[in-house]
Amino acid sequence: MTSARPVNRTYRAAAVFLRPILSSMTRRDWQGSEHLAGSDGVIVAANHVTQFDPLTLAHFLYDQGRAPAIMAKHSLWDVPVLGTILTNTGMIPVRRGSSAALESLETASDRLAEGRCVAVFPEGTVTRDPDLWPMVGKTGTARLALMSGAPVVPVAQFGAHQILPAYSKKFRPFPRKDVSVHAGPPVDLDDLRDRPVDGLVLKDATARIMKAITDLEAGIRGETPPEPFDPRAARSTEDR
Repeated sequence: MTSARPVNRTYRAAAVFLRPILSSMTRRDWQGSEHLAGSDGVIVAANHVTQFDPLTLAHFLYDQGRAPAIMAKHSLWDVPVLGTILTNTGMIPVRRGSSAALESLETASDRLAEGRCVAVFPEGTVTRDPDLWPMVGKTGTARLALMSGAPVVPVAQFGAHQILPAYSKKFRPFPRKDVSVHAGPPVDLDDLRDRPVDGLVLKDATARIMKAITDLEAGIRGETPPEPFDPRAARSTEDR
């Protein structure tokens, strides 16, 4: 595989420090490396089960020769030390619900043009599905794919929640946990790329991306997924 890892010293130092620690906590089932081969820009769209799985996703991608620029909520940049590390490793802050959200997509598009791997969690947050299946996705990933022309490789991961359960502080690194991360073939968006980027196109593209991720997770779990949980519909029901 042609390596697309950056020469950034901070990134290399973080990887040297973190990879042995993560390896000591996990028994890894990495699959689908062939879908990440090459050095062209690629969007990796992954499900989000726990606050810990950005680390396992980054571990998987780095092992495939891809050092990801992860799109993450901007508040993380306010954390002392962490914010500096995120900046120096080229991570991308996202300010949702503001005009600055478009700036984050433009930054991500620039990274893709440079041949970087940009990792995105299309759900926008850790899943609220009670059985940890992917939720209905937000449209930012689809918009990035259509504005940049970059392929979207779906990735499903499962098992990191055993180390740190969702919305919990109960860190359980030992004994080692089984963690699966599987990449699939790029999502077919070709028929949408020449169309005006309106709400219907974004919704269609987002649904395709989330279905590909969900199908991969179903393969990992050996289960049939339910209809995607829609947090907006759930909030609407609660407000009645």
